[in-house]
Amino acid sequence: MTTTKPLHTFHIPVMGLAYTIDSPIRVAKYGISSVISIADDELIEKMNAFYHQKFELPYREITQKMPDYRAARITSYLNLVDQIVQEKFKNFKKELVESKLALENFIALLPNKSEIKKGLQHFIADGITFKENIQQYLENHMHPGAIDVNIMTKLDKDNYTKTAKLAVAFNDAHAALRGFANSSLTSSVVLSAGMNPRLYSYFENFSDFFPDANHKLQKKITLKVSDFRSAMIQGNYFAKKGLWVSEYRIESGLNCGGHAFATDGFLLGPILEEFKQKKETLIQTAHELMVKALEQKGMIAPEKPFELKISVQGGVGTAEEHTFLLDKYGVDSVGWGSPFLLVPEATSVDKATRKLLAQAKEEDLYLSQISPLGVPFNTLRGTTNEIMKQKRIQENKAGSSCPKKFLALNKDANGNAICTASKKYQDTKLQELENKKSDYSMENYTKIKESITEKSCLCVGLANASYLENDIKIKGQAQGVVICPGPNMAYFDQEVSLSKMVQHIYGNSSILRVTDRPNLFIKELKMYVDYFKNEIKDISTEVSGLQIKKLSAFKNNLLDGIAYYQSLFSSTSYFGNDLKGIEKQLDLCALEITKISALL
Repeated sequence: MTTTKPLHTFHIPVMGLAYTIDSPIRVAKYGISSVISIADDELIEKMNAFYHQKFELPYREITQKMPDYRAARITSYLNLVDQIVQEKFKNFKKELVESKLALENFIALLPNKSEIKKGLQHFIADGITFKENIQQYLENHMHPGAIDVNIMTKLDKDNYTKTAKLAVAFNDAHAALRGFANSSLTSSVVLSAGMNPRLYSYFENFSDFFPDANHKLQKKITLKVSDFRSAMIQGNYFAKKGLWVSEYRIESGLNCGGHAFATDGFLLGPILEEFKQKKETLIQTAHELMVKALEQKGMIAPEKPFELKISVQGGVGTAEEHTFLLDKYGVDSVGWGSPFLLVPEATSVDKATRKLLAQAKEEDLYLSQISPLGVPFNTLRGTTNEIMKQKRIQENKAGSSCPKKFLALNKDANGNAICTASKKYQDTKLQELENKKSDYSMENYTKIKESITEKSCLCVGLANASYLENDIKIKGQAQGVVICPGPNMAYFDQEVSLSKMVQHIYGNSSILRVTDRPNLFIKELKMYVDYFKNEIKDISTEVSGLQIKKLSAFKNNLLDGIAYYQSLFSSTSYFGNDLKGIEKQLDLCALEITKISALL
């Protein structure tokens, strides 16, 4: 795989099942990298049919009756996306050669410090009109954004025929990995939601993840992590198999979209500092383990370590924050997720949901318990999914028909896979609750009932936006749309063009109309303080020694993080106008943590 430097210093992370399902088709020609979720093969097959028809290409449906249909659907769609992106990129380069206006618009999209931007500006400033010269420059320096894919490692349920359980290779995540591995893409698979040793071992079955004869990796591994220790453990696990992790994508534990995997009080700034200080250790340790493993396998081992990238995402909202992360921590890219939900040129969102997002205030964005995974989930009030779910609850018809079963990770009384958002599961739990109603106070009874029925069908809800946007028929029980923006969404209040969003990222203009947006580090800190408060509030009257130990460590990590920020912000030239306010917020948070911990 080419190691050409990306044209941009930002990327668009995966969002839901549908929101970035076709983002590469929309933005890759501009050099912008984005990530496709490959969890939902049914959605992927529908999008495959849609784009074959749109570009007038012959389409052959892959039905569930075909062998290994899940992997085959994913491979087919990824190959199509690759084909479309390459064709659009080729045509875009022609347009840049032929049209001075198109070239100027493209130059405006590039980072201000970009060498390619400077080179193209010279052509215009010097009045160079030889198309061959511009064309040659573009050929040498321009390339499309990466078409990366995401696999949520926890979504790896067993699958069955009518009579028997299928081999592990046909588990959901395993099949998704095989679908990517068999595709024509030369890009990365982004693994999220923690370690899955069985899935990680499955990578050894695909030669594209190992160095080729030219010491290149045709396909790369990216790990989404929330702390350095996790990165070291997972990276070394891969290295011991002769596999290289090419990128660690650090995401805020709470100030993010979708599922929120809170750390033990470790804050983003200190985490980034640790990666910066220990990056070489990460590289050398993994390289030595990888070389040893490759030699034992009788395979080609590189003399020098492969490139290792560090990127960060979660709550970034201004050009100053973007530049600070690049300059202070030396990261290779900054992820901008939720704000791109307001960019129709970049993401797949239906009009009604996009309008709801633009109108959302801080109080409308909250950390919910609607996910069947049992992990806190960032979501938005007032979605069509929420309205439909509440209507079913009021009519005593709680729960989903559960047509896809991607999150059927629990077991019923007979040992069969079941999802906690399904009607079958909720009916059983509600009946059990009703049978023991006399054991509870009315307050506790209501609380337990709500905890059962609040789960939403994410499999359908997170896919419906693409169907609605593209007028694709939705079959089965109406579930509406689930959307999972991060809290940062509250400060973006208008639909914007791709050009305006990129100009905002690079500081050439601003699309923010609010004046009280908190600094990303302060926003995350406050979320952790609230999380800490809720953790203490939810413990029983009898506190175990283990609970006290865990909460004390959480408190100390938060206070250490505040001390780090106090030192950081007292010596930085960034955030000048906001520094006094930031310092005040740090002091207030430290005081609140001390008050909260006194309740232990």
